[in-house]
Amino acid sequence: MVKVIELMSNQSPKLHIATLGRTVGLYGDMKFHIKSDFPEQFSPGNTFYGRKNEELIIESIDLKKELIRIKGYESLESAKKLTNVKLFTTMEKTRAECHLEEGQHFWFDIEECEVFEAGRKLGHVDEVERIGITDYLSVMTSEDLIAQGKAKKFLVPYGAPYVLSTDVDAKRIDTEGAMDILDES
Repeated sequence: MVKVIELMSNQSPKLHIATLGRTVGLYGDMKFHIKSDFPEQFSPGNTFYGRKNEELIIESIDLKKELIRIKGYESLESAKKLTNVKLFTTMEKTRAECHLEEGQHFWFDIEECEVFEAGRKLGHVDEVERIGITDYLSVMTSEDLIAQGKAKKFLVPYGAPYVLSTDVDAKRIDTEGAMDILDES
């Protein structure tokens, strides 16, 4: 799950992928809250961005215990300065380091895709939301359907039987049953 995109300075958009929590112990260990489906990108030596585009390098990490230590913040007092800091990465780095299986897509590639059913445009994906274990497309309804009294926004489960195909290059998602969901929204 890579969800929040923020623009930092004049660089490419950054993806919020984790948050540093409270300190644990005396040597700068911190609780680590991953917001990504790709834990393999968190390994010693990898660099991420924090506040004001500050580069933060992983010194050590224990994914099972959800603990992380950041290089240069190896004491209790220095690590406290990073409490609640969000870690960011770029889309380019995500594409390079996180490998997808056939038919999988990054959320940031799905966002802004147009949603169609039987050739009719229903709207576009505003964002992807995870509720429980299910991913949902949050669809902003097309103006012509809103004019017909339909909801301005609706959720479509991202997967079978609702999503027939996703073409991120064409920015198009074809669905079945999404119009029924819209009608009931």
